[in-house]
Amino acid sequence: MSATIEAIKNFGNKFSSNYAIPKRKLGKTDEKLSIIGFGGIMLNDNPQEFANELVAKAFDLGVNYFDIAPKYGNAEERLGPALKPYRKDCFLACKTRQRDAAGAQKDLENSLRKLQTDFFDLYQLHELTTDEEVQTVFGKNGALETLVKAKRDGKVKHIGFSAHSVKAALFALKNFDFDSILFPVNFACWNAGDFGPQVYAEAEKQGIGILALKSMALTALHEKEDLIFKNCWYKPIDDEKTMKQALRYTLSKKVTAAIPPGEHTLFLKALEFVADFKPIDEDETAELLAIARTTKPVFMHK
Repeated sequence: MSATIEAIKNFGNKFSSNYAIPKRKLGKTDEKLSIIGFGGIMLNDNPQEFANELVAKAFDLGVNYFDIAPKYGNAEERLGPALKPYRKDCFLACKTRQRDAAGAQKDLENSLRKLQTDFFDLYQLHELTTDEEVQTVFGKNGALETLVKAKRDGKVKHIGFSAHSVKAALFALKNFDFDSILFPVNFACWNAGDFGPQVYAEAEKQGIGILALKSMALTALHEKEDLIFKNCWYKPIDDEKTMKQALRYTLSKKVTAAIPPGEHTLFLKALEFVADFKPIDEDETAELLAIARTTKPVFMHK
């Protein structure tokens, strides 16, 4: 671990002194977020020193968008102390997978305590997928009631959701005035799985903030295939050229930010890639589409 800590400390030394990660406005809000977000799942099952150094390095390089959730093992406990010195200058987003109001309230209070904060800049319904989940969340005594109350009470500034199905995402977008959506925007999902264009179009139409997941993902792991990275349940792209093109493909759309896979080396790669960010061109897009045609996407629209 000492070698890892040293590598984190030294990361960015080759960047020019005027390096500044670009920031974009989050939908209709007045918030401006770094175009690369810090996926808090990276901290799960890692020492506090690792969390402290990675958060400090990210903040030093201009990352101000931090994403976390109770589902991510002990990542909340690690992120809380690590982010505390920078909290007032950061945008902290958390989530709940609870579908009823009482469960969501318990998640909210636990997360506020673990993250050592009085409020979340963004609180989200996490991984909406099935019809049953959606009906529960949006029904009487559903989790959405907790989020609305939390915003009224000043514990939450903005309300959003993430989804793992097109149907659930579209239902959510059409039944509540959300501030943001956290959703896969990935070259293979988009072009080979028809997963993303419909949701993106609706979110863009409404003018809400679009936060991108899976930009650097390649495909799902086979049932008996071992994890490549302990905090990443899918197979990331392993070729740096393709990885950079895939990230640029996502960020060339009207998204506010992208969260890299749950592995710190890939997060740092993403920061390196956007040091000279420019929109993807037609030839590079064609290269990605050729890869997409022979790839089974992580998500597909059924």
